[in-house]
Parts: sequence; C-alpha cells; structure tokens
Amino acid sequence: MAVAVDFSTIPEMFQKITGKFAATTRPALMYKTGGKYEGISYADLRSRVEDFAFGLAALGVRRGDRVAIISENRPEWVISDQAIVALGAVDVPVYPTMSAKQNEYIFNDAGVRIAIVSNQFQLSKVMRVRENIPSLESIIVMNEKGTVIGPATLNFSEVMRMGEAYRELHPTLLSASISAVKPGDLLTLIYTSGTTGNPKGVMLTHRNLVSNVVSSAQVIEFGPGDVLLSFLPLSHTFERMAGYYTGFACGATVAYAESVETVRDNMMEVRPTIVTTVPRLFERIHSRVMKQVDAGSVLKQKIFYWALAVGREYAAASRRGAIPASLRRKRAIADRLVFSKLREKTGGRMRFFVSGGAALARELGEFFEAMGLTVIEGYGLTESSPVITANRLQNYRFGSVGQPIPGVEVRIEADGEILARGPNIMTGYWNQPEATAQAIDREGWLHTGDIGMFDADGFLHITDRKKHLIVSSGGKNIAPQPIENLFLTSKYIEQLMLIGDHRMYLTALIVPDFEVIKEYADARKLAYATPADLTRREEIYQLIERDINVIQKDLANYERVRRFVLLDHQFTVEEGELTPTQKVRRSVVEKRYADVIESMYEGVT
Repeated sequence: MAVAVDFSTIPEMFQKITGKFAATTRPALMYKTGGKYEGISYADLRSRVEDFAFGLAALGVRRGDRVAIISENRPEWVISDQAIVALGAVDVPVYPTMSAKQNEYIFNDAGVRIAIVSNQFQLSKVMRVRENIPSLESIIVMNEKGTVIGPATLNFSEVMRMGEAYRELHPTLLSASISAVKPGDLLTLIYTSGTTGNPKGVMLTHRNLVSNVVSSAQVIEFGPGDVLLSFLPLSHTFERMAGYYTGFACGATVAYAESVETVRDNMMEVRPTIVTTVPRLFERIHSRVMKQVDAGSVLKQKIFYWALAVGREYAAASRRGAIPASLRRKRAIADRLVFSKLREKTGGRMRFFVSGGAALARELGEFFEAMGLTVIEGYGLTESSPVITANRLQNYRFGSVGQPIPGVEVRIEADGEILARGPNIMTGYWNQPEATAQAIDREGWLHTGDIGMFDADGFLHITDRKKHLIVSSGGKNIAPQPIENLFLTSKYIEQLMLIGDHRMYLTALIVPDFEVIKEYADARKLAYATPADLTRREEIYQLIERDINVIQKDLANYERVRRFVLLDHQFTVEEGELTPTQKVRRSVVEKRYADVIESMYEGVT
C-alpha cells in the first residue's frame, strides 16, 4: 500500500495529510487522560502545530536552529516535531532516560538553542547543567501541573498563545517557511546511543526520512483503517519513521501507550491493528503464556500443545499454498479453544506486529504465527533512516530480516559485513568528519558493522555485530546474539549475556525472571527473604541449568554455556548497562562484573 499523498519533505506531508483528512471524525492521534482514551482530530492537530510553530518563531527560532525534545511519547512530541521542522529548524530528540551529563554533552555538541521537555523531572535534569550549555536560551515545559517555572522557562500553552499573537503580525511566515524547506535540508540530529563512548549525532535530511517512509509503505501495509499503538521511544528512529511518519503518511491513527509497563492494558483499550515493537515484548508475552500453561491442569496443557502443533502445521501448509480440509477443521477447533483467547489479549483486531531494533528468535516468530499473530521483522540502523530490509506480509521468513526495500542496495563484503546504499543513508555524523569517512566509503556504501548473509531466495540473515564476535582461545568464531536469543526463550531467564572472548569456553551472566522463580520456590516451600536470596539457592541454579542444557542440546560444543552466574538485579539503562534501545553495553557489563566473570574461569589454564 502506498502513502496517501505525494510529498518530498516532512512539513509538506503534514500539510497534505491534515488537509486530506480535515473533515473526517476519525482522530489523527489518541492519548489517555482522565482514565480514558481521547482523540485529536486532524484539523485540531494542524491548528496546534501552527500555533506552536508561530510561538517558536516568536522566540526567535529560525531556519537551521537546533531545538531539542526530551519527552515520553505524547501528542506534544508530534506537535513540537512538526512545528520545529515547519520553520526549517532541526530537531534533536533526546531519550528521556538520558542523564543530566548526557543531555549536557548532546546539547553542547548540537548547539541547542531551545529545549522542549515533558515534565518537572526532565526540566530538573536540564537545569542542573544549564550553566554549562552556552547555546541554550529557553526551556519549554509540556506539563503545567506540578512544574516550577524559572528564568527563561515557559509553559507549552504559553508558547502557543504567543504563537496566536505572532500569527497576527506575520500571517504568511509559516507558509513561506514550509515552502522554503527542501528535500536536502537537515531534518533531524539523532544521537546514537552506542555501546561505547559518547553518542554521535546522525544527520538525517528530509530526503533520507521521506524516501524511507515511501519505500516502507510499499512493503508494509498501513492504511486509513489502521490504529497503531505507539510505545517505543519517538526519540528512536525506528518508532519515529515507522510508527509515526509512515503511519501518519498513510492516514492511520496513532495511539500512545501510557508507558512500557501498561502496554498490555492499553492494547485491550485501544484495540490496535498494528504495533511496532522490539523482540522483548514477544519474549514477555511468550513467557507469560507458558507460565499460564504450566500452571494449568494436565488436560489444559495437552490441549494447548496439541493446538500449538496444529497451528504450526497450518502455518507451514499455508506458506506452501495447500491446506488440507482436515487441517482446516483442526485449526478451527484449536482457534476456538486456544488461539482466539490469546489474540483477544492484544485487543482482538491485530493484523500484524512490526519488529525491529534487535534480532527476533526464530522460535518466537513461529510461536506467534501458530497463534494467528504475524510478526514482520525488518532491519536497519539510525544511519539508514532506519529501514534497510524488511519481510513482507505475503513473503516472510523467520530467522531472516527480509529483503531490501525499494531503492536500497545491499551487499555483503568478503569479511561478512553488510553494506547498504540508497537515498536513506545519512549525510554523516555531526562535527565528526573522520567518523563519517569510516562509516560511509567513497562509493556511498554505509558500513553497518553487522555480519550477515543472503540465502538462496534473497532473504538477509543477520548473524552478529562485527565487533561483537567472540573468538575463543581455540580460534572458533562465535556470534553471541543468536545464542543469547535462543536462551531468552526460557521462561526462567529475563536477561543474559554471553562471555568467552579469548577464553576456553562460553559462560553467561544471567538475570532470572524473578516472578517465575519466586512461584517455583513458593510451590516447593524454599525459604528466602528477598528475591535476590533465590539467586544463591542451589535448587534455583539447578532448575535453570536443566533448562539451559535442554535449550542448547543442538548447539555445537564450542557454542554451549559451560558455567553461569545468576545476578540478583537486572541490567538497566540508568546504570549504563543497557542502551536506551535495550541493547546490552557489553564493555560496561564486563567491567562491572569482572570478578564474577573471572570466578567462572578459575582453575582453567
């Protein structure tokens, strides 16, 4: 399905879409307030964007200025974004989980003039480092209730009122500004979280994002009848491009989840047709389902596993294009007894999920397919706006990230590295010409740093990050990510990181699913004062060891985990162990747990 209007810049897209659907009663955006979801019409959204844009102009924002947004997903994020780019300015989205010092680095590197923040918490972080940011002139706060406004700090509504007055004095300013925005103009600076060092500002133009929106809409079917539930950070390019720009350009309604923790409840309220997400959501749903199955009677367990087998057989037959009548009948029974109840927990209208950000375990994709929930996986980087390849609804292959989207070339280097070229590739890293030259060669190929291969049918398979390959002391090259994803299918494991570079064998740091192991301990009357106590009980270690041995039985000997340690707390963004997109910072974790890691290799020479 194609986009609903033709456009070459993001403000042109916004103007045309809000004009096309101005008379419809269907909302452009939905958000929860006062305990229920409410909508914002296309006409109202356009009015708010224009008022805020004029307000920013009144504050002196001009073409090329950098304006930061630090906020959770909400309508004001969209209003801010569209207002900034309509003026020809450049927005700098910042993860709400960033620390004050990280904000300081990004603001200074980008030369941010104005910061738009969501609440008192985000305001306080900026205020702590404000004296160290010479370029910062004003801060705008979305929330008014409970916010203490200081010098050069304004409320969001106040800026909108300023815009109404400024429009009276300069009625043609905004339309002239939108017309002046060209495809090659810088649209946004997105700072990649990275797994080491300071983040780099990825320079993406209107052409970069627009080309990716148009190509993605050709292979992933969004339309005016769809409702998207948005919960991944809009500061991340995947959600911004797919769940926001592409959905909006196709005329879909976007609803915002209250938080990551409330996604399950919000799906029931919004009843979305599409959700853009990351593999962690599927891991959690799978774990929850299997936990309920294990808690059921023997009969219910038999029915579930019979239905799951039927679902997998049906999916395989469907891909072959020949489904026997007897299998159709069994699938109908399985659906009535099991699958329909599970699908209802997603709202009952789900057409498909779009998964990105990290590799999805093949087993999870097949599990949800058997349930009648399709997961379409894609691949890309912030530097590629972000989509490079994607599976299609009618042509997908689990374990792969699909085929190149229209207009994007992909090739594999001799060392296995994936290279990409096309109109979606960034212009470079802000203020870092040397890093840009390392990432993009003279022929325009982006060196992704990922290792992969094409199968016989042209589907791309990611094996690992080039710099994350583990080389054992025996000279074996081991890609950790696929193995880690395999272990994460265990209902007992919440997080896991493999260790083994230049070592004789693999070990692992494991964060157990505390809720599951508490239930296991309670059922067996194992004593513990805190969940952390459970990580030191031999019974829990043996439980997880048995599960690991079952999971890794088909792996090569050098790919198997020989020893592991149970950690008593999760890896977190706040502690620097995870990036804002939930990728493990391996160097940070290895340094923090150096003594624990060494203990797993004691006595080995």
